[in-house]
Amino acid sequence: MSTLKINNRLLPALRIAVWLQCLAVVAQSVFAGGMLDSQSWGYPGHQLGANVVHVLGAIQLIIAILHWRPARGPGWPALASLAILLAGFVQSAIGGSSVLAVHVPLGVMLAILLSWMVIWTAVPSNRRTTEPAAP
Repeated sequence: MSTLKINNRLLPALRIAVWLQCLAVVAQSVFAGGMLDSQSWGYPGHQLGANVVHVLGAIQLIIAILHWRPARGPGWPALASLAILLAGFVQSAIGGSSVLAVHVPLGVMLAILLSWMVIWTAVPSNRRTTEPAAP
């Protein structure tokens, strides 16, 4: 299997992973709002959502690394995915410590970074790979 075919197959997987991760982070804000509104589903949903964000972050990182290294895609999605995964763990620890002055802005930063990645994966020019140069 050529590198070109691997690259073409991994970008849709990366796109799906990024979209799911972004949806999970948006759901976290809904659960946080439920907590602030004293809804019974807010706190357990936010706890479960944190675990979902961690798992999806790890999956996204693995796909981004495979897209970068063996498939010769750009490296920045792997670095961004690593930053998102690490920020998610920091976010979870800070939230568990109830330091909302850091927890909320970090959540906003995660949502912005993931939105940027969603846009990148949706741009048609990033879905194409160039043919290798002729010798």
